[in-house]
Amino acid sequence: MKILFFGGTKFLGRSAVDAALADGHEVTLVNRGTTNPDLYPGVETIHVDLTVDLDALDGRRWDAAIDLDPTQLPRHTRRRAEKVAGAVDHYVFVSTISVYSDMSQPVTESSPVYEPPETEPEEFDPELYGNLKVGSERVVAELFGDRAAIARAGLIVGPHDPTDRFTYWPRRFADGGDVLAPGSPSQPVQFVDARDLGAFLVRLAADRTGGVFNATGPAEPLTLGQALERMTGRAHLVWIDDQPILDAGVQPWTELPLWLPGTEYAGLCLADISRALEAGIAFRPLEETARDTLAWSLEAGEQRPTLSRKKER
Repeated sequence: MKILFFGGTKFLGRSAVDAALADGHEVTLVNRGTTNPDLYPGVETIHVDLTVDLDALDGRRWDAAIDLDPTQLPRHTRRRAEKVAGAVDHYVFVSTISVYSDMSQPVTESSPVYEPPETEPEEFDPELYGNLKVGSERVVAELFGDRAAIARAGLIVGPHDPTDRFTYWPRRFADGGDVLAPGSPSQPVQFVDARDLGAFLVRLAADRTGGVFNATGPAEPLTLGQALERMTGRAHLVWIDDQPILDAGVQPWTELPLWLPGTEYAGLCLADISRALEAGIAFRPLEETARDTLAWSLEAGEQRPTLSRKKER
């Protein structure tokens, strides 16, 4: 089938494009051509400013579009979706699990979500991330109805991750020694390898599956203790209660990835993924994700700072 990608050359996007090409689909990329422009030399690429002019898509048809939401504003989502509403049979939109307004509890696809901002900002505002994604979801649902799939992604991990919200762990374990393990080993965790999520997006498009899906993993419940033990290697975990780590000024989630003390965001790692499982999402072993992430990280050069060794000691 012919698949149109909005974006497609950074992190999740390249995983989805790789999956589409591996499945034998014909791919067209639509992006600015500024991120990894030479990544897919044999793939048709249409370079446009996604916030302004999409006339280069006129007169074309594709079987499906996968919108990786490169601009993150509902008005730009509307421009993209309206432009191809009559040119594609199915539309897959990448949203986020952060649309849910109460993350202190486990969430399903019917859990309450934020309202879009009354006045849409001129530029993307990270403080309104969930609200803006809800606005984009509603645009897609309005224009495509049951011809749309909305994937509410959880924490996305794996090779080429620009955020380092997971990479810290395999890199730290590779250095060995005593490793600070935060809080309780029974804390639930959820995340999804970008390659598995990318394959799921392509499957939704190929199967023309509609609806809303919490798109995270793994298939079975996983705790922080289990996750770290499976990555530890020759290192030794030293579990420390939440409060001393907080008192030391360590920032949860960003500075020390996967750590979410307290209950305010407990639901972030307790999403019901039964609908995604029924629709065909599949997960590779955690050990494979950790191994491949480490290999990429060691070749990728400088990455975003996380917990320093000095602060860990």
